Amino acid sequence: MTGSDRRPLSSRDTGWARAVTARLVETSITPNQISMASMAAAALAGAGFWAAGSTDGWLRSGLFVSAALFCQIRLLCNLFDGLVAVEGGRHTADGAFWNEFPDRVADILILVGAGLGAAEPALGWAAATFAVLTAYVRELGRASGLPADFRGPMAKQHRMALMTAAALAAAFAPLWPVAGMAVTAALWIVAIGAGLTALRRAAAAVRGLKDRAGAA
Repeated sequence: MTGSDRRPLSSRDTGWARAVTARLVETSITPNQISMASMAAAALAGAGFWAAGSTDGWLRSGLFVSAALFCQIRLLCNLFDGLVAVEGGRHTADGAFWNEFPDRVADILILVGAGLGAAEPALGWAAATFAVLTAYVRELGRASGLPADFRGPMAKQHRMALMTAAALAAAFAPLWPVAGMAVTAALWIVAIGAGLTALRRAAAAVRGLKDRAGAA
């Protein structure tokens, strides 16, 4: 994976990330295993959102907090699989597959789980569909010879930040009832924002291909 094909993340250059990466490289843990772990974290996040929909009170709040936590663990797995692979020199022949496939599964598990928990399954599936579409358009452009396009407004890190914030807000519903609508509102924002993101990436890919043809 070249530098232009990696998602720009400022967290890669932090001391704590490099320290954790160094410890991981010393173990037998592989980047692909970390990628697989991201799906497990996403499954637990989605389950937390889903289960919260059938509970109430502080148990519901605890489930939302767990969903937020596992959304962030999913992102940490996404960070460290790349760091161990690239900075740690642990590339594998099937690494490109495990770099992308778990992310799509994770998006579906989290967003559909959130939709089920919010009693809005269609909205959850819509958000998940548009989230997967953003990645599809990016990879379509890259397969056509263009640089990977990570523009937002609802790229992966933005989706997870929003769902984490929504889960934490919903945890305060026993004290602030309107917070109970936070997850539904977040799913609407993800669905609309991811749809817009896919359109922006598609338009940029078409322009890039035309510009390249014109320069040939």
